[in-house]
Amino acid sequence: MKAILFKNIKQLLQIQESGLLPVSGKKMAELPMLENAWLLVEEGRIANYGTMKTCPELEVETIDASGRILMPTFVDCHTHIVFAATREEEFVMKIQGKAYEEIAAAGGGILNSVRKLRNTTEEELYQDAAARLEGLIRLGTGAIEIKSGYGLNLESELKMLRVIKRLKADFDIPIKANLLAAHAIPSEFKNNRSGYIDLIINEIIPAVVKEGLADFIDVFCEKGFFTVEETDYILKAGLAHGLRPKIHANQLAVSGGVQVGVENDAISVDHLEEIGEEELRVLVHSKTIPVGLPSCSFYLGIPYAPARSILKQDLPFALASDYNPGSTPSGNMNFILSLACIKMKLLPEEAIHAVTLNAACAMGVQSEVGSITRGKRANLILTKSISSLAYLPYSFGENCICKVFVNGKVMD
Repeated sequence: MKAILFKNIKQLLQIQESGLLPVSGKKMAELPMLENAWLLVEEGRIANYGTMKTCPELEVETIDASGRILMPTFVDCHTHIVFAATREEEFVMKIQGKAYEEIAAAGGGILNSVRKLRNTTEEELYQDAAARLEGLIRLGTGAIEIKSGYGLNLESELKMLRVIKRLKADFDIPIKANLLAAHAIPSEFKNNRSGYIDLIINEIIPAVVKEGLADFIDVFCEKGFFTVEETDYILKAGLAHGLRPKIHANQLAVSGGVQVGVENDAISVDHLEEIGEEELRVLVHSKTIPVGLPSCSFYLGIPYAPARSILKQDLPFALASDYNPGSTPSGNMNFILSLACIKMKLLPEEAIHAVTLNAACAMGVQSEVGSITRGKRANLILTKSISSLAYLPYSFGENCICKVFVNGKVMD
């Protein structure tokens, strides 16, 4: 694998000596960087960097980055990119003013995706998901978490997770698989909630672990989906099999999801559109990372996670896309960066922390990606010539990326 020397970099962003811990509170407003810098890639890893005064003379491929920013790729720590079909018919229903609950009652929502996925082959799912993932990488995503949750039976949940396993093998970015069998109660168990929960615990979890198909376990802890008690039961069953929890918490209401997530040592609690002082206090005394999903709020027209309140508690904060066919049909992390600043009132520096190092910590890949750190993968974004880092979120809708590098190799 050839070495690459980037020279004359206008700004080298997100420099961290260890890059193993999330950035919290006021420190998120400080983004370590070098002006007029160089960076050397060797064997697909970040080998060294510094200011141009110290730039080595090497006979390697050289990229002149004059006027451009070099930064780590985005980390998308919450997605549902394995699905069978889009749901634009529900998009029209939303325009007509129908609420999320009305759409679900009319046969839409998660169970709509379940019906479609059960009738789709594993190969078809793989081809569609691979195309989506390639598109996301070209938009700057260099690590991703992918959930199941549109199968809701043993066969189809395994089918989804096997697709994710193939994606792990075929793509050279860190990918984490998340078992989300507790996404909703399937129609065949409509009058037998406990029966479905028993299926998750006694059949789905053991089968998934036996095949080594998941890294995390997740539950949609929300009114109309899974209660706090059910969530606790499922998370503990996953933990007993070595699956660390992540959790959908407080999307539609204050649900108790934050508390049960923290009690079970969840690596992250995601959504948080509805969160109060009690939830913040619980998070302060934990190692669980709060994750906001602003494009879901944008699409559904619901509140945004209160990022400023979270930072005031000296907590870390991460962001992800929530890419899924129903409530966030986009995985464009450039847009997430813009929404974080425009709607959540994060500073550009805070938002960049949230979509790089903090997001990497929220999916356990901080030793590999998320910062400019010697030894980490050379998963990098080289921007076009832009005036400042603030231009990235400011110019929403504009593609400011010139090239994306994965393990030091440019995505053509």
